[in-house]
Amino acid sequence: MTSIVPRRLLSRRLRTADLIAVDVLLALSLFALCAYAAAEVPLTVGVREPVWISVSAAALVGGPVAVRRIWPLTVLGVVFVSSAVVLLSGVIPDYAAVPPFLALACALYTVGAARPRRRSVPALIACLAGTLVLLVGIPVTEAGSAASAATVAFVVMLTGMAWLLGRAARERRTYAAQTAEQLTHRAVSDERLRIAREMHDIVSHSMSLIAVKAAVGNHVAETSPAEAREALRVIETTSRGALAELRRTLGVLRDDPSYAPTPGLRDLATLADQAAAGGVDVEMTVTGDDDLPAGVGLSVFRIVQEALTNVVRHAAPARCRVTVTVESGEVRIEVTDDGRRGSRARSGGHGLIGMRERVGMYRGELSAGPCPEGGFRVAGRLPYATVR
Repeated sequence: MTSIVPRRLLSRRLRTADLIAVDVLLALSLFALCAYAAAEVPLTVGVREPVWISVSAAALVGGPVAVRRIWPLTVLGVVFVSSAVVLLSGVIPDYAAVPPFLALACALYTVGAARPRRRSVPALIACLAGTLVLLVGIPVTEAGSAASAATVAFVVMLTGMAWLLGRAARERRTYAAQTAEQLTHRAVSDERLRIAREMHDIVSHSMSLIAVKAAVGNHVAETSPAEAREALRVIETTSRGALAELRRTLGVLRDDPSYAPTPGLRDLATLADQAAAGGVDVEMTVTGDDDLPAGVGLSVFRIVQEALTNVVRHAAPARCRVTVTVESGEVRIEVTDDGRRGSRARSGGHGLIGMRERVGMYRGELSAGPCPEGGFRVAGRLPYATVR
């Protein structure tokens, strides 16, 4: 339990209050280091300056770091000027000059992380040039030369690496934001496609059957009132069922559990009854375990629904055989009819596209085309062992 808490604190995104607290602690640390460095007695003079000068120098160098995220460029300018003043004046001797350069590196890191390249690169160049001039102008004590090659290399590396780290942090945040935006866009697109597919399957199946029965009722309205009333009854039943499915779909979108469960293998008999009302005699055979994952069961239901809708729309009256076999972690679907399709019937359209998309979600296979002996055949295979 004790190891989980620190891990959560380190992995979660820091809030604005957390960032402010970090900056304040960093500023206090730099203040303490600069105050300690300013308290050192320069070897060339041997006189200690008043305490208030040391404290003021430390506050001017380390204090601005507390607001570095609000005014990055301003803080960089203030820290650089303050460091130059305290180093050139000897308040902080050359051999104790590390704390001011650390404050400068912190400010430069923030500029690289918070400002675009067109503004942070000139700031880096100006800072490096000013630092080199500053190193040459620092009073030399008996402890050594402030402008030695090692000192110059250390300061340039310190400030340059600080800017590079800030730039890398900015690039990482930009990449993460772009990736999150792409994932969100992809999720929205997939959800829109799923909703469109569901709505198409519901509306297309029901409206095709309603159109067929409406044409029949209109044709026999005067000669056979009983048959016309039967057509109207089918239209009423089908439209009510379509409305119920639409409400269920919308309820799922609203996360309303009262509209579950989704259709599955147990509801295939309903499709056979609806197709029979449209003039298609369906022979339905379902073998194997019907306890499938909800998504797989819904995909099988929609594929059979779309296939029967095409038979009703393009080939009725006809005989149709539907075979669904569940075994060895996959579902095999075959829908075959013996109807004769008119010249306007085609093998493309959103229905077959939707079926292929549903099969593709499970890396399955789908084939659709005319049979050699006449009629039409739709066959699909949905592996589902990996989705449990």
